Amino acid sequence: MNSTSAEVVRLLTVRGQTLAVAESLTGGLVAAEITAVAGASKAFRGSVTAYATELKHELLGVDATLLAQRGAVDPQVAAHMAAGVRKALGADWGVATTGVAGPEPQDGRPVGTVFVAVDGPFGAGSGSAAGGKVEALRLNGDRAEIRRESVRSVLALLLRELASEQTGNERTQDTEQNGGF
Repeated sequence: MNSTSAEVVRLLTVRGQTLAVAESLTGGLVAAEITAVAGASKAFRGSVTAYATELKHELLGVDATLLAQRGAVDPQVAAHMAAGVRKALGADWGVATTGVAGPEPQDGRPVGTVFVAVDGPFGAGSGSAAGGKVEALRLNGDRAEIRRESVRSVLALLLRELASEQTGNERTQDTEQNGGF
């Protein structure tokens, strides 16, 4: 467990919101990181590890034509995965990872190409495009390092979005719940 996952769980819990995770290259590591936090059950709905491309369509609702034309390693696929898991598991927030951890390229993409996405109840002033936010990553390292950095990156993206959505009233409630004044 790291401080980012603990802060994600804390913010979700304070807000009474939930999270669902869709993973491909990370194979369940994002869900494991979240569930390592004590009290995660208050905010974590569940996850779908859609490693096979057809499962991204069948379980997460990613457009089959998009998958056929662009492959599974694509920013739009990541966005659809995040939105799809959010809908499928009835969560306020959805996050997704898709990419190439290696050792071989996939869908014409080199090893280290990763897309992470978040989809949630974005407010008007959040700075996020409607339908979610996607970050493209170009990671170096071996398979394990690429997967670890993908987990770190998607949780950092979610934390930034959660923090930007937090209102002054929620900050006050959070301070009161944690012994502040």
